[in-house]
Amino acid sequence: MLIGDVARRSGVSTRMLRHYESLGLVRPARRTEAGYREYSSEDIRRIFHIESLRSLGLSLREVGFALDDPGFAPSALVDDLIRRTRERIADETELLTRLRRIGAAEPAGWEDVLQIVALLQALGSESAGKRQRAALSSVEEVPVPVEALVEAALSEADPNVAGALRWALAQSGDVGLPLLAEGLGSPVAEVRKRAAQAIAEIPNGEATALLQDALTHSDLVVRRCAGLALGARGVADAVPTLVDMIVEEANDADAADALSTLASDPVLADQIATRLVDCLAHGTHESSARRRLTQALADIPGITASRALEDLSHDEDRAVALTATYILKLRNAR
Repeated sequence: MLIGDVARRSGVSTRMLRHYESLGLVRPARRTEAGYREYSSEDIRRIFHIESLRSLGLSLREVGFALDDPGFAPSALVDDLIRRTRERIADETELLTRLRRIGAAEPAGWEDVLQIVALLQALGSESAGKRQRAALSSVEEVPVPVEALVEAALSEADPNVAGALRWALAQSGDVGLPLLAEGLGSPVAEVRKRAAQAIAEIPNGEATALLQDALTHSDLVVRRCAGLALGARGVADAVPTLVDMIVEEANDADAADALSTLASDPVLADQIATRLVDCLAHGTHESSARRRLTQALADIPGITASRALEDLSHDEDRAVALTATYILKLRNAR
């Protein structure tokens, strides 16, 4: 069979067939009387083998080794092809993500595109200073797509950079909340914590609703973060979590401050005081926990808290009694 016929039947161009021959992949041994190459059925089978191996991503050199080395073991090469393919997919996925983010920013011209690319690169820099400046610039200059900000915020370990990223997300409103909500479901504890912290800094109703849901989250750190944020927003649902934080000495000073904020509502003040008193009456708490609960009553206004402190000034635990007595003196002096 002549080269033109082979090209038509195999789908491989005559130019490529000549290239295969120049590399020694196919060696048609016969020639016609006119000197044209004549391919045997074995040659044609080899061409199909070459095309099959090329479809797997093998280079022509690797194809040659595979076909001509009698001791060739395909497993190692296939494993290598799998690794290379995964790397290529990862690279292509990263490129696609970058392009989508640039498109989402709706650049007006190439200058905007270049600025966005520069900011995205800076967000991934090894320099914490560059990452922080990029986070701040994402609001003040060309907006960086919120997806990139969320990804950076959920992976950022440096506290200063993380703060700048949370601030940038807060400026974007509720756009990033769905992605941050996904972060709360991450299998990685640090990611869940960062997601909760970022949501806590977004001051709108949708963020508040997410934080209320987070009060029942399986992750204790997420629950505590939500409790502190909701307390500052005046949401009564946070009270049980905040009281537990005082008992467990987990950011107890911040929890007490949040309870004080909530207690500006007279109805809530009595509810908070009642809950603190109930915890104090629970006999299993250690002396240090009872003392912290007593201290928390200091900034809770109302008759319920005052009566509780009066009773506690005669408590069997001397440290609790002295703390209550001191607080009562301060309250009476006001």
